[in-house]
Amino acid sequence: MDYDEWEPHYLRIVEEFGFSIGDDERSARTLAALCRDKDICAPLCLKRRIGAEVTVIGHAPGLEDGLQRADLKGTIISADGATTALLNELGRVPDLIVTDLDGNVADQIAANAQGAVAVILAHGDNEAAVRRYVPWFPGLITPTTQARPFPGVFNFGGFTDGDRSVMLVRHMGAKRIYLLGFDLDRPRPKAGKDPAAKKRKLATAGELIWGLNPPDVELVSVQP
Repeated sequence: MDYDEWEPHYLRIVEEFGFSIGDDERSARTLAALCRDKDICAPLCLKRRIGAEVTVIGHAPGLEDGLQRADLKGTIISADGATTALLNELGRVPDLIVTDLDGNVADQIAANAQGAVAVILAHGDNEAAVRRYVPWFPGLITPTTQARPFPGVFNFGGFTDGDRSVMLVRHMGAKRIYLLGFDLDRPRPKAGKDPAAKKRKLATAGELIWGLNPPDVELVSVQP
């Protein structure tokens, strides 16, 4: 999804959740500055890594057990905390990590060192995490924003790590997307996080995943 298509959804989210566009933009500039000496995986690089068939792994409750039974197909995308589950349960490094640095970042850094592209989002609430963690990523990085993109920082659409993963691979031409570890009614508890707010975010994620899905892309829910 190009930014012109994404912007109306972004503005609605900003209004609904009380976010600051200015804060989002400032955090994105911080990310850009920290990535000046990094190896960047720009859109063509991402397109070469994302196939027509993709498995996107979200961090829903029960994911750890589900991974033991799952048949992971195509390009493997882990959304933030799902990276830890994938490493611990299967010893497998994803092809891409989509993260706003809210999970076990040490595991994401380790996976990045082993070849996973880290698609990192800067937003108004995570500038401190961007400053703290981005310098430690040694591999390929794709810097992203949910606000208006600018040279060196990209926006493929999306809000939460899970729906941003889906919108990213759709943008890159994926035609069949398996969704593992997506439970939009039951958020995983996180210390210091409001579960009611998380449920509202997941409801928005569901709208972006299912409501905006093009007719030529097949979404397949895989139960964990």
